[in-house]
Amino acid sequence: MFPDTDGISTIISDTVRVVFKRRLVDRVLRLWTEMARGQGFPRLDQIEPSKLGIDWANCLVIAVQSPVQLSYFVAIGANLSFAFCPDDTLASVLLSHLPQVLSERRCLMVEGRARLRDSGILYRSALYPLSDDGIVIDHVLGAANYRPLRENEDLITPLIGTKWL
Repeated sequence: MFPDTDGISTIISDTVRVVFKRRLVDRVLRLWTEMARGQGFPRLDQIEPSKLGIDWANCLVIAVQSPVQLSYFVAIGANLSFAFCPDDTLASVLLSHLPQVLSERRCLMVEGRARLRDSGILYRSALYPLSDDGIVIDHVLGAANYRPLRENEDLITPLIGTKWL
């Protein structure tokens, strides 16, 4: 009497799959999750640029140090490069959220508005902990992308939102 699959359900699930594949932070999370399977956190050597493909241009790796203020970038994709100034990049925005990731020991997604090279932007980024021994977070993988703010979007209020993944 009823069809085996509901047409609307199929459309919704297909749409969700497409949207999930479209977001950079979700694609990187999927790789991170596959690598982490059964060991808590993936190791740095499991995160290869070739596995990230073109997304690597929007990724970076932070070497975690103690105190955390001494942490530094060991790899940075071309789209997150700080050739102009290290304080005027999306990479520096990710670095500012490192203490949260270390204290919570979880992946963190950060969305917001910021100023980048004298332009207002809307960005989405995420930080993914890495550990060689499965316990101590020694590196953090970051991914971020952005677009310029439209005329009707305001930069007056920075609007920063975070979500634990």
